[in-house]
Amino acid sequence: MKISVAHSCRDFDSYRAARVKSLFNVESGCEFRREFDLPFTADWKLGVIVGPSGSGKTSCGARIFEGVPIHDLRADWPERKPIIDAIAPAGSFDAATAALSAVGLGDVPAWLRPFHVLSNGEQFRAGLARVLCDAPARVVIDEFTSVVDRQIAKIGAHAFAKAWRRTYKQQAVLLSCHYDILEWIEPDWVLDTATGRFTERGLWRRPRFELSVHQTDWRFWPMFEPHHYLKLPRMIAASCYVGTVDGEPVCHVAVSPKFQTGHMRACRLVVMPEWQGAGVGTRFLDAVCEHQLKGGNRWGRKCMTLFHTSHPGLAAALRRSPRWVQTSAVLFGGNKLKSAQSIEAARLRDGRKGVGTGYGGHFRAVQGFKYIGAAEGMQN
Repeated sequence: MKISVAHSCRDFDSYRAARVKSLFNVESGCEFRREFDLPFTADWKLGVIVGPSGSGKTSCGARIFEGVPIHDLRADWPERKPIIDAIAPAGSFDAATAALSAVGLGDVPAWLRPFHVLSNGEQFRAGLARVLCDAPARVVIDEFTSVVDRQIAKIGAHAFAKAWRRTYKQQAVLLSCHYDILEWIEPDWVLDTATGRFTERGLWRRPRFELSVHQTDWRFWPMFEPHHYLKLPRMIAASCYVGTVDGEPVCHVAVSPKFQTGHMRACRLVVMPEWQGAGVGTRFLDAVCEHQLKGGNRWGRKCMTLFHTSHPGLAAALRRSPRWVQTSAVLFGGNKLKSAQSIEAARLRDGRKGVGTGYGGHFRAVQGFKYIGAAEGMQN
């Protein structure tokens, strides 16, 4: 495929225009012409056009698919609807939440906000989630990762590329002025508009990073707590675990004993927003639960770990994993009056002061899972 880009405007002859021409020995600035060759030799799903501003990326992207306009991730968002209502409004709730989770926007409170109040990073991921749900046959996305923090850009690009390849057979072209995302996307081809070079099936490989797991106390929880979707007291007799990358805390989980059933119980799993979509959350949780299974807790007891979540994306990931089995699925909270009566009876029996307020009565769907460990021969 050959693409010709040609733009022209009036050749101005004002004093300043003439002086610029004279000073810099420029004959004219009224024309821009470039030609690009994209010699595709195989089927592809994901391509990238990269280059500095003014090198012809947008013009090239506009011509790569006949009749397909360039997609703006920030356009056409309703101001009075949360993004969970704006993404695939005629589709299923599960599809919308799965797409948000797939691109790394797992911060549930953000789902309840309209697009214009989100941060740049959240807007970027919300826009990608909408593309996944809309599932266009062909799409060209301009300004890809241009206005976001570079860490979010890399992880977000990786998350989108992984979800696009896993779910769709369609073709997507990403236009970006940043070269640092190429190895995270691992595209099928790249056109560099700065040099005109086309590379197909290049040796782009996602960088490896090491996640270190540390056992600690609640001292790190305040930095993770704002990103957890529940506001509950800290667990009694819990040990906390923090995952770090190059010394930076990126994920957290707490584990407490439930010896009456012979298990441990894991809660407060949080992955920092800039690392959501990198796949660290489930691997971190697996590592901590495997540690409990081998008796790595303070009691030296080998225990399976129970984990409950309302997050549909996390629940789906645990269902897919051979290391976990689902044990329950409650669609709404328990009887709050019955819980209050039970608490009051216990208070009177023990002679304690207080009020039995009761738990439950909400409509939070809670799904329960049990970690059974790696199958024989499976790598940890």
